[in-house]
Amino acid sequence: MGEFAPGSDNDRDLLARVSALRDEVERSRLTLDLPSTQAARTERTALLDQLDDYVIPRLSSIDAPLLAVVGGSTGSGKSTLVNSILRREVSRSGVLRPTTTSPVLIHHPDDERWFRDARVLPSLARVTGDERREPQPGTVRLTPSQTLPPGMAILDAPDIDSVVSANRELAAQLLSAADLWLFVTTAARYADAIPWGLLRQAAERGTAVAIVLDRVDRPAMTEVRSHLIEMLREQHLETAPVFTVPETDLVDGLIPEADIQRLRGWLTALAGDQRARTMIIRQTLQGALRSLEGRAQVLIEAAQSHREETSSLAQTAYDAYDKAEEGVTDGMQDGQLLRGEVLARWQEFVGTGEFFRKVEKGVSKIRDRVTSTVSGGPPPSAELDEALHTGVSALLIAEADTAAATIARSWRGTEAGPVVLDEHPDLARSSSQLEPSVERLVREWQSDVLDIVRAEGGNRRTNARIAAYGVNGIGLFLMLVSFAHTGGVLVAPEVAIAGGTTALAQKVLEAIFGDQAVRDMAKKARSLLLERVDALYTAERERYTDVTGDLAVSEAQIRRLQQATTAVGEGLR
Repeated sequence: MGEFAPGSDNDRDLLARVSALRDEVERSRLTLDLPSTQAARTERTALLDQLDDYVIPRLSSIDAPLLAVVGGSTGSGKSTLVNSILRREVSRSGVLRPTTTSPVLIHHPDDERWFRDARVLPSLARVTGDERREPQPGTVRLTPSQTLPPGMAILDAPDIDSVVSANRELAAQLLSAADLWLFVTTAARYADAIPWGLLRQAAERGTAVAIVLDRVDRPAMTEVRSHLIEMLREQHLETAPVFTVPETDLVDGLIPEADIQRLRGWLTALAGDQRARTMIIRQTLQGALRSLEGRAQVLIEAAQSHREETSSLAQTAYDAYDKAEEGVTDGMQDGQLLRGEVLARWQEFVGTGEFFRKVEKGVSKIRDRVTSTVSGGPPPSAELDEALHTGVSALLIAEADTAAATIARSWRGTEAGPVVLDEHPDLARSSSQLEPSVERLVREWQSDVLDIVRAEGGNRRTNARIAAYGVNGIGLFLMLVSFAHTGGVLVAPEVAIAGGTTALAQKVLEAIFGDQAVRDMAKKARSLLLERVDALYTAERERYTDVTGDLAVSEAQIRRLQQATTAVGEGLR
């Protein structure tokens, strides 16, 4: 990364690039809590914490005091060790667990300005004053100490394996904010898995680490220390200094000075050696900066996966309702709407038997027959109208319900779908407004058909012919023709009856309007119905796509994160 020169153009440029990356990481929210993205969600939080707590503050203030964070397992004696280094109680210790619930930051009085504001650990409020007061969650207590030389601060963190999850998370956050991690363990706990996971992470990120092996039986000290050093070598931490503190009786709650002298002397010498401090700061900062590209790439890949998941869910919804529209189109053309109740009501409307036998004798006689059938009052069109209404409504609802069921079934077979359905159980079925919407749609379409009839009856002669049957009657004929204008696949004995129905209705309409006009009118009637169906199914589909849209990660967001990540990498080269 080159030499640090506080305030140089290179530093300012790198700081700007890292700050831009930080903003894009914050924007890159993975809204679906999925097993495949859980690690990325955790990494995002940790990355934001380190950028806010360490990388950006350190880039902004290269000459700020070195921050050594004391971390370790439960019962490892961290607080006692810190108190013993300073030769007075500044951090609570005791037999109750957890002990350190609020971190304590010890600094020389001359260095207070570096820690009083939110330069580092901005998410933690500062607390000063009586150190015996009950710790407050979400705070860091600032404790001045003349014993600690200027240029170094020590932060006593919660246990990394605390039974309290908030303490574990805070401990990990504080370790990421360290220039130097002072890892405290014991002869009984130094091989535990949790601390070694964090130590491996420190090695991967280039964090400077020193090890304190506490409470070691004096006869076993050489053997235990050798084994620990071998383990450190396996994790590429062979350069980490190791300090051993023997098991001993405390004096006024403190480790005897002779037993802690080597560690205390090393820290004092480090605090007084600006060059040594700068080397440690540089090592850790460079490691943190080098890790940014890889860590951000985890988020990029998770965001891409997240986008693919939500896009797939949305596509399922589009496909299901497209198929529903196709089902409606097929239902309008295959004659199914002319079966059952519609046929029965049609027979009542025009009569049966002799009427159908006279269909071929001429339209004029058909007209006479229809007119005589309904003489003395309007034709019984209400029942036929209602049968058509019911049939069309049933078709639209059935196709919509099938689409909703298909989506729910398909979503349950994905990783993201069950999560979305759990949060939005109403998406497992059609909306509660579907049936009233369909009822309204069919009534409005029937009105559309009557408008077509009225618009086509533009001259006196045509109007007179329409009057012979009534606008409603002609409208019903047009609806029938619209549902089977291209013929259909019907099963006996409905073939003859339905075929005769369509033929009769079409002959009457052709006699009034002409064959081309009838074809155009039927086409328009079908088109108007399908337009209304499209709007209906679009509204149903949007219940799904609105949810997936809210959960989606935009392509632009992924691109910005990638560009910001690349810019940081280029700034380091």
